[in-house]
Amino acid sequence: MKAFLILEDGNVFSGKSIGSTKDVISEVVFNTSMTGYLEVLTDPSYAGQAVTMTYPLIGNYGITPDMESKKAWPKGYIVRELSRNYSNFRSTGSIQDFLKEQDIPGICGIDTRALTKILREKGTMNGMITTNENYDLDKILPQLKAYKIGDVVSETTCDEKYTLKGDGPKVALMDFGAKDNIAKSLNLRGCQVTVYPSYTTADEIIADNPEGIMLSNGPGDPETNVQIIEEIKKLYQTDIPIFAICLGHQLMALANGGKTYKLKYGHRGGNHPVKDLSNNKVYISSQNHGYAVDADSIDASIAKEAFINVNDKTNEGLSYIDKNIFTVQFHPEACPGPQDSSYLFDRFMDMMKGGK
Repeated sequence: MKAFLILEDGNVFSGKSIGSTKDVISEVVFNTSMTGYLEVLTDPSYAGQAVTMTYPLIGNYGITPDMESKKAWPKGYIVRELSRNYSNFRSTGSIQDFLKEQDIPGICGIDTRALTKILREKGTMNGMITTNENYDLDKILPQLKAYKIGDVVSETTCDEKYTLKGDGPKVALMDFGAKDNIAKSLNLRGCQVTVYPSYTTADEIIADNPEGIMLSNGPGDPETNVQIIEEIKKLYQTDIPIFAICLGHQLMALANGGKTYKLKYGHRGGNHPVKDLSNNKVYISSQNHGYAVDADSIDASIAKEAFINVNDKTNEGLSYIDKNIFTVQFHPEACPGPQDSSYLFDRFMDMMKGGK
């Protein structure tokens, strides 16, 4: 069956339908990872978006036990070529069947290189995936321009708190759309991790006496999370060590008077170089975000820049002055991606033991 990707600038790509055949409008982004398509599909940070994979062949190892959450989150999926056969000793099915089961429409057989160049030159834009060959461009384009992702944090957070048992420090993980490997990375280091829904109050978390607090990744515009930011302000006032990733990093900055802004086309993939300003070493990182913290908006008496992106010099992390708090924009838990920066979890462990 034919399928069409219609962008809000009027560009139309024609290809073949994969997955669900329903029409969908979403923000269209691209990911440069060469492997890990299942982890990408199950990353809650993609809620409200259609993901374009720049690597040309997707699906060759099928569906494996590598999901980062219980379901897939993108509203659409865009690939150059979908593998007709899959081969892996752990595979349980094909990506085609997975997309159908998850009710995610997609398109294959289009020039993803040309699409990515458009998004890089013009910036991230909205688009529609449709199987309707009689689409009306004049009616669709205003709909595309009007689309907004909305409150996706409340859609992706857990329904109730739960605990991963451990005999080490007690960590409270605020779930704003967390990838599973954040909790697993802490749990593997012995932590007892209690995961809290995004709407949990600071008072409830403090009352549970955690030895550390983790603020997770998540989807959408950070500035829309007004109530969550208010609760983070209260957590900041405590002496509890805090480590924040991605959206959590942005929310902590906003809670302390900083500002965020939308990047032209975002950072999504497993090959982004970041420099740790404490040792001037460069690490290859996994990233998935469309917004960034404006480092110039941060009061120097509150926090200092800890990491920068080597490619575009955008902020990649902050270290808070006289506080056991540090935050990063990238994903030290990876999945998919390199494990270069996993040492940051060890730094958090040291903070909970009394170090800085």
